[in-house]
Amino acid sequence: MASLRQGSVFKGRGADCNPPGRFDKLTRTREDDGWYSEDAPDDAAVTEVIEQPARQALTRNDSPDIPFDRSVNPYQGCEHGCIYCYARPSHAYRELSPGLEFETRIHARTGIAARLRAELARPGYRPAPLCLGANTDAWQPAERRLGLSRAVLQLLAECRHPVTLVTKAALIERDLDLLVELARDGLVHAAVSVTTLDAELARRLEPRAASPRRRLAVIERLRAAGVPVAVMVAPVIPQLTDADLEAILAAAADAGAQSAGYVLLRLPHEVKGLFERWLTTHYPLRAQHVLSLMRQMHGGRDYDAQFFNRQTGTGVYAQLIARRFALAAARHGLDRPLPALRCDLFRPPAPAGQLTLF
Repeated sequence: MASLRQGSVFKGRGADCNPPGRFDKLTRTREDDGWYSEDAPDDAAVTEVIEQPARQALTRNDSPDIPFDRSVNPYQGCEHGCIYCYARPSHAYRELSPGLEFETRIHARTGIAARLRAELARPGYRPAPLCLGANTDAWQPAERRLGLSRAVLQLLAECRHPVTLVTKAALIERDLDLLVELARDGLVHAAVSVTTLDAELARRLEPRAASPRRRLAVIERLRAAGVPVAVMVAPVIPQLTDADLEAILAAAADAGAQSAGYVLLRLPHEVKGLFERWLTTHYPLRAQHVLSLMRQMHGGRDYDAQFFNRQTGTGVYAQLIARRFALAAARHGLDRPLPALRCDLFRPPAPAGQLTLF
């Protein structure tokens, strides 16, 4: 579907259209036949959670610029609706649009904890830090009802498996009991993503995510509970959010963050068109300036997918952002990594339904 309501803004949504995915063979266009009413509800803005049994739990990667080689993703698609989300193109593999459908057609991988149990119990499995929710947020709204991420955490706590996580959801506070248990043995790192301190900008960029102030409160609560926590300034968008870089690090340090990282805005595949459309709708006077700076940081292209370059960019402006971040992180004591996670405590879980001898 090329567009739902051209130029419109759906309340509480990041995208306002459903551009075809790169694998689509057909393009469908909605036409006004005279029966359309401005007051009529639009089904496209209603969230549908599609429950599908997980066929596997662990996803492996060998990317040299990612600090983990395995992850578990209980959900595909994300209701937070962040317009910049690098995971949007993954919906194209399901023959769904990376646009509005990415944030309204959520696939919940039911039984994922059981699948993970079987995979961790295999004789050849060797533990290493596992990232929970690397693709889309593991604590998005559907998690409140389904509890898939909590079930995964319960299993990891049971078998003493190291885990890292990143979120922008306050719902993670529900699972503090498990995170504290893991933290006691050096088995968990948490990171909270903060894009901007401007509440109005955040509402437009990340319409259903927790507010910036609420995310800082999450950092404070995690640290108070003894959970190692970092702040991720992500994404950094030139001439839109980068002015907040130092202020975010200062606020996160005050809240108790122990480390920090940042990632430059990424525009892979369909994200480029969606983000450009969003910029033109919400910040038309800044749009060309933002996009020009992005091209300057990617060798004249809209996006450079090379490892490492995709995270931080190249060129003078990218170097300026990197220098600003390094100075501010050092000023606030956030330039050190979190303590290394332990892998020596792992004990393979018993297969589901099997009793242990002791």
